[in-house]
Amino acid sequence: MHALPDIHKPGLVVFDMDSTLIQLESIDAIAAAAGFGDKVAAVTEAAMRGEMDFVEALHQRVKFLAGVKESLIWDMADNLPYSDGADELMAFFKKHRWRTAIVSGGFTWFADSASMRFGVDFVACNVLEVKNGELTGRLLGPIIDGQAKANALEALKQQYGIPRAQTIAVGDGANDIPMLEAAGLGVAFNAKPALREVADICIEGTLAGLIDILK
Repeated sequence: MHALPDIHKPGLVVFDMDSTLIQLESIDAIAAAAGFGDKVAAVTEAAMRGEMDFVEALHQRVKFLAGVKESLIWDMADNLPYSDGADELMAFFKKHRWRTAIVSGGFTWFADSASMRFGVDFVACNVLEVKNGELTGRLLGPIIDGQAKANALEALKQQYGIPRAQTIAVGDGANDIPMLEAAGLGVAFNAKPALREVADICIEGTLAGLIDILK
């Protein structure tokens, strides 16, 4: 395990969103609301276990969302099930003046809601195309996959002038592996086996468990 960062010095913490800060997978939740839940969830599971290429799985699942009304997603974004301890952990980092970021393979509506709740410094996530108030089943812009998450952490580290030893990444699935490996401290939360293997620390149940470790 790497040495713990010094919480009293400037630092950067990068969070995955789905199944980390919020207790759902964005794409599964939207698909379930649209009536395609089972088909999409099976692909998500395979991708999170690392059995399937993340980008390929993403495109496959997004196609199922064609025709979903954007208003449905806004309603969901207003009622996200946040993970136990998420508010406390974010407040802890804010109190110590750490930079915070959400880098997610999930989608804008949910990431924007989470970023407003937590007041994070940076957000990157995937963008679903909307036309006439409905999803088209296509993605816009660059895809946020595992490598993009790691790249975001590297870019923010450079931008804020923070050494690697003062960076933390928190995630739950196989697509978080590059990000955890790029960070000074990789934290797996309620994680899939593939991520637990590379993490420096594994926490279960509540994100606030990380506070006691860093104090």
